[in-house]
Amino acid sequence: MNARALVSSIVVLMVAASSAATGQGPMTLFPPADVQWKDGPPSLPKGVRMAILEGDPTQPGPFTIRFRFPDGFKVGPHWHTQTEHATVISGVLHLGMGDHFDRGATRALPAGTFGFWPAGTRHFAWMEGETILQLHGQGPWTVTYVDPADDPRKATPR
Repeated sequence: MNARALVSSIVVLMVAASSAATGQGPMTLFPPADVQWKDGPPSLPKGVRMAILEGDPTQPGPFTIRFRFPDGFKVGPHWHTQTEHATVISGVLHLGMGDHFDRGATRALPAGTFGFWPAGTRHFAWMEGETILQLHGQGPWTVTYVDPADDPRKATPR
């Protein structure tokens, strides 16, 4: 066996051993047609769809989820207990920072945009066109609204 083949074999074995040691299973892929969409979480207003691609966002550990928002969807000012990592897959996410929803104070983030903001950052958003947003990070993923009246988990009197 020549030196190049030997080095290549050692690298492959090291990667395989590393994957086994970290408890990673076989590779998993999600072509768009195979993504399983379901109703969004109770922490977001009705109309959003979600797909959990990796992990369990309600538990400690890494997760990856996608949200599919309809055109005009709005999320009031809120914050998370963990750093949020977001990639706009399609559509336009209009993101604003602060404690008060101000549509005019948002920044348009088109498909392909990636961003992250630290835990506790107050932010809000609205969607232009159907928008797919992918989030990844460390769980548990939580949503705390600045104004409790914005929280869809709270019963609203009629």
